[in-house]
Amino acid sequence: MAEEKIPVLAIMRPETYREKSEAIAREYGFEPLYVPMIKLEGIKDEGFEPFVQRVIGGISDYVVFTSANGITFTLDKLSDEEKESFISALKKSRVISIGPNTEKELVKIGIENSFLPADYSSEGIVEALCPEVKGKTVDLARSAYGAKVLIEGLEKCGATVYETHVYTLTIPEGAAQKELIERTLTGNVDVFAFTSSMMVKGFMRHAENLGESEAVKEALSRAVVGAIGTPTGNTLKKHGVNANVIPDEFTFEALIKAMKKEL
Repeated sequence: MAEEKIPVLAIMRPETYREKSEAIAREYGFEPLYVPMIKLEGIKDEGFEPFVQRVIGGISDYVVFTSANGITFTLDKLSDEEKESFISALKKSRVISIGPNTEKELVKIGIENSFLPADYSSEGIVEALCPEVKGKTVDLARSAYGAKVLIEGLEKCGATVYETHVYTLTIPEGAAQKELIERTLTGNVDVFAFTSSMMVKGFMRHAENLGESEAVKEALSRAVVGAIGTPTGNTLKKHGVNANVIPDEFTFEALIKAMKKEL
């Protein structure tokens, strides 16, 4: 009897997630093919020092983190002394985490009562906070590619919103990325996990660089394509690709679980 083929799953998350992502993929019966289409780089914009001072000075009523990376890259920029003051000030303000991974990162630094919206998304945060933020100061520390809907939504609800970019996303270039596109074209990859709009753009840019945009779209239409949330699903759509799977819960594990059911 022929041995059942283990489906190959393309994971394109930044390198820091490799170990955890591969373990989840294997747990659900996939053979992970890990090729980052996003690279994280710390940055410090002119909003950073005022942000830290607002938090330490107790001016920020709400501090919103939209990823675990946002927390790590914020703390990386602080001296030990500042870090201590910053964390103890965070404990006194209302800290919002976009989802379970962000919450876990906060627990690691001693913030155990952060608020999670019912819907793990920027829209979910706006919906949850809208009734209570009028006249309040909200600080966001996030990537340079954060969704505008978060700022616009909270401002509409009457909040004063400050944003600082603590990291940015770039698209890695190399043999591994080129090889992933080639393997996509040969039908060698069964399942694709897209976890951000920037990842979709990186993948499509590599396809374009090889002059294979149309062929890649066709290859994806024959595979199982998963998007972690509606914004990522919409970005795929803009590039002419339909996501077969968008889980109700916006986490990597929920995405992998939903794609497994789709096979």
